[in-house]
Amino acid sequence: MSSSKEIRIAASLDWLKWVLVGIMVFLSVYANWYYQEQSLFLRVLGLLVMGAAAFLIAVRTEKGSAAWNLIKEARSEIRKVVWPTNNETTQTTLVVLVMVFIFSLILWGLDSLLGWLVSSLIG
Repeated sequence: MSSSKEIRIAASLDWLKWVLVGIMVFLSVYANWYYQEQSLFLRVLGLLVMGAAAFLIAVRTEKGSAAWNLIKEARSEIRKVVWPTNNETTQTTLVVLVMVFIFSLILWGLDSLLGWLVSSLIG
Protein backbone atom coordinates (compact mmCIF):
# COMPACT_ATOMS: atom_id res chain seq x y z
CA MET A 1 0.00 0.00 0.00
CA SER A 2 2.87 2.36 0.59
CA SER A 3 3.86 2.21 -3.09
CA SER A 4 0.46 3.55 -4.22
CA LYS A 5 0.73 6.25 -1.56
CA GLU A 6 4.20 7.16 -2.83
CA ILE A 7 2.86 7.34 -6.40
CA ARG A 8 0.06 9.67 -5.31
CA ILE A 9 2.52 11.89 -3.45
CA ALA A 10 4.84 11.99 -6.46
CA ALA A 11 1.91 12.82 -8.75
CA SER A 12 0.74 15.56 -6.42
CA LEU A 13 4.20 17.15 -6.60
CA ASP A 14 4.14 17.30 -10.42
CA TRP A 15 3.07 20.95 -10.33
CA LEU A 16 6.20 21.76 -8.33
CA LYS A 17 8.37 20.04 -10.92
CA TRP A 18 6.71 22.03 -13.72
CA VAL A 19 7.29 25.26 -11.82
CA LEU A 20 10.93 24.28 -11.42
CA VAL A 21 11.20 23.56 -15.16
CA GLY A 22 9.65 26.95 -15.95
CA ILE A 23 12.04 28.73 -13.61
CA MET A 24 15.00 26.91 -15.15
CA VAL A 25 13.94 27.87 -18.67
CA PHE A 26 13.40 31.50 -17.63
CA LEU A 27 16.77 31.65 -15.87
CA SER A 28 18.50 30.09 -18.89
CA VAL A 29 17.06 32.69 -21.25
CA TYR A 30 17.86 35.51 -18.82
CA ALA A 31 21.43 34.26 -18.27
CA ASN A 32 21.94 33.98 -22.03
CA TRP A 33 20.88 37.61 -22.39
CA TYR A 34 22.77 38.85 -19.32
CA TYR A 35 26.03 37.20 -20.37
CA GLN A 36 25.76 38.16 -24.03
CA GLU A 37 29.29 39.57 -23.94
CA GLN A 38 30.69 36.15 -23.01
CA SER A 39 31.76 33.46 -25.45
CA LEU A 40 28.98 32.00 -27.57
CA PHE A 41 30.34 28.52 -26.93
CA LEU A 42 29.99 28.92 -23.14
CA ARG A 43 26.47 30.34 -23.44
CA VAL A 44 25.35 27.52 -25.72
CA LEU A 45 26.95 24.97 -23.41
CA GLY A 46 25.12 26.49 -20.44
CA LEU A 47 21.82 26.44 -22.33
CA LEU A 48 22.33 22.81 -23.28
CA VAL A 49 23.11 21.80 -19.70
CA MET A 50 20.12 23.69 -18.30
CA GLY A 51 17.89 22.36 -21.10
CA ALA A 52 18.94 18.79 -20.39
CA ALA A 53 18.32 19.26 -16.66
CA ALA A 54 14.88 20.80 -17.33
CA PHE A 55 14.08 17.94 -19.72
CA LEU A 56 15.06 15.31 -17.15
CA ILE A 57 12.87 16.95 -14.52
CA ALA A 58 9.94 17.28 -16.96
CA VAL A 59 10.19 13.60 -17.93
CA ARG A 60 9.84 12.66 -14.26
CA THR A 61 6.30 14.10 -14.19
CA GLU A 62 3.23 12.09 -15.11
CA LYS A 63 2.48 14.06 -18.29
CA GLY A 64 6.14 14.27 -19.23
CA SER A 65 6.51 10.52 -18.90
CA ALA A 66 3.41 9.96 -21.04
CA ALA A 67 4.73 12.34 -23.71
CA TRP A 68 8.13 10.62 -23.72
CA ASN A 69 6.47 7.21 -24.11
CA LEU A 70 4.40 8.57 -27.00
CA ILE A 71 7.55 9.84 -28.72
CA LYS A 72 9.26 6.45 -28.29
CA GLU A 73 6.21 4.60 -29.67
CA ALA A 74 5.94 6.98 -32.62
CA ARG A 75 9.61 6.44 -33.41
CA SER A 76 9.15 2.66 -33.42
CA GLU A 77 6.09 3.00 -35.69
CA ILE A 78 8.02 5.20 -38.14
CA ARG A 79 10.61 2.45 -38.45
CA LYS A 80 7.86 0.07 -39.60
CA VAL A 81 6.84 2.28 -42.53
CA VAL A 82 7.76 0.96 -45.97
CA TRP A 83 8.99 4.00 -47.88
CA PRO A 84 8.64 4.08 -51.68
CA THR A 85 11.71 3.73 -53.82
CA ASN A 86 13.02 6.58 -55.94
CA ASN A 87 11.60 4.94 -59.06
CA GLU A 88 8.14 4.51 -57.50
CA THR A 89 8.11 8.15 -56.39
CA THR A 90 9.03 9.34 -59.89
CA GLN A 91 6.36 7.18 -61.53
CA THR A 92 3.67 8.30 -59.09
CA THR A 93 4.60 11.95 -59.61
CA LEU A 94 4.39 11.57 -63.38
CA VAL A 95 0.97 9.90 -63.13
CA VAL A 96 -0.30 12.74 -60.95
CA LEU A 97 1.04 15.39 -63.35
CA VAL A 98 -0.54 13.67 -66.37
CA MET A 99 -3.90 13.36 -64.59
CA VAL A 100 -3.81 17.03 -63.56
CA PHE A 101 -3.08 18.00 -67.17
CA ILE A 102 -5.94 15.83 -68.51
CA PHE A 103 -8.46 17.16 -65.98
CA SER A 104 -7.37 20.73 -66.60
CA LEU A 105 -8.04 20.24 -70.34
CA ILE A 106 -11.46 18.75 -69.56
CA LEU A 107 -12.35 21.64 -67.25
CA TRP A 108 -11.05 24.18 -69.79
CA GLY A 109 -13.22 22.57 -72.47
CA LEU A 110 -16.31 22.56 -70.24
CA ASP A 111 -15.71 26.17 -69.26
CA SER A 112 -15.34 27.23 -72.89
CA LEU A 113 -18.47 25.29 -73.90
CA LEU A 114 -20.57 26.71 -71.06
CA GLY A 115 -19.23 30.21 -71.73
CA TRP A 116 -20.16 29.89 -75.41
CA LEU A 117 -23.66 28.56 -74.52
CA VAL A 118 -24.33 31.37 -72.03
CA SER A 119 -23.07 34.07 -74.38
CA SER A 120 -25.20 32.69 -77.27
CA LEU A 121 -28.31 32.57 -75.04
CA ILE A 122 -27.80 36.04 -73.60
CA GLY A 123 -27.07 37.46 -76.92
